[in-house]
Amino acid sequence: MTDPTLVSPGPRIAVVGVGARSVIAHHVGVALAGAAVVAAVDPSPQGRARADALFPGVPVFEDVSALLAGEAIDAAVVTSPDDTHADIAEQLLRGGVAVYLEKPLATTLADADRVLTAAAEAGSVLYVGHNFRHAAVVRRMKEIIDRGEIGEVKAVWVRHFVGNGGDYYFKDWHADRARTNTLLLQKASHDLDVVHYLCGAYTRRVVGMGDLMVYGGITDRRERPGQTMPDWFSFDNWPPAAATGLNPVVDVEDVSMMMMTLDSGVLASYQQCHFTPDYWRNYTVIGTEGRLENIGDTAGGVVKVWNRRREWAVAGDLEYPIEGDASGHEDADISTMREFLNHVVHGTPTVVSPLAARAAVAAGALAADSLRSGSRPFDVPDLPAHVVDYFTSH
Repeated sequence: MTDPTLVSPGPRIAVVGVGARSVIAHHVGVALAGAAVVAAVDPSPQGRARADALFPGVPVFEDVSALLAGEAIDAAVVTSPDDTHADIAEQLLRGGVAVYLEKPLATTLADADRVLTAAAEAGSVLYVGHNFRHAAVVRRMKEIIDRGEIGEVKAVWVRHFVGNGGDYYFKDWHADRARTNTLLLQKASHDLDVVHYLCGAYTRRVVGMGDLMVYGGITDRRERPGQTMPDWFSFDNWPPAAATGLNPVVDVEDVSMMMMTLDSGVLASYQQCHFTPDYWRNYTVIGTEGRLENIGDTAGGVVKVWNRRREWAVAGDLEYPIEGDASGHEDADISTMREFLNHVVHGTPTVVSPLAARAAVAAGALAADSLRSGSRPFDVPDLPAHVVDYFTSH
């Protein structure tokens, strides 16, 4: 147990799962004055060594039980592999710890519902790291829609060119269906959540289609003990069919497509490809009085609006620059961490919602079920009413 004379003046945070994504915890002190990382958890010796390097001076534990027994904490930032999210989050929530859970909420709908139920029954704070709601491109599109510049939204089309997909998702546990379920969760959950956010509605029915078209045929495979994605990433790893050092198990789809009917009646589609040369997302939102489309999704890009009847034209009738970071989403990470900590300390309302995080899991997981069963449509089941009531009231 930490010496009580050394207790930080703000919330005391533990980092659970010290992999590549755990660096978001470096934003804790920036996001809220006085907040501090005071402990870390990782089951592997390599992870505990990373914790010593990334968060020097804090105690490092092998599991959550040891953490709860050995350290007084107010909140935890969970950045462990996806298939561990539900068990870790449930244990922390039932232990009275506020949880920042990296997206996706879980790898199955049943596990997502288990986590939400645990939070509701324990009366604990659950926050899911859907940071893309805070990205400048999303904020810009939401502003345009809320101002009524394209009328009432009726359709959304999303194309996701995952140019870094081979390095990001096919050289470690992400490629294993038993660990990830589907990249419609690990990767698409951002975009599914944004579709719901822009439309103000959740997916009611979904159908999917997809295949493992490139990476399944690559036979150069190996384990990568102790490594994380930055250790092997390079833009020189091209073309995709020449990739080396893939995960021993590769059985998630590298091309996935899904169509959704939202409970408002809006129709939406999402397409994801992991062997494109470029890496960005393109949204097209069509309303009753116009449409918008982003060209680029970081600083330097633009959101264009066409709202006059016309022939084809490159220029929009209105154009809005995208601000923020020129690459990646560190700005959104900081905003998300700030929102979480302010909610924990001050009860400040959040843009990110656990119910929305569950809706993203439902859409992605059921789309995977659909594409693996001949593109059967699936309907999203309801959450228990008392769980919905808890998060609505909070």
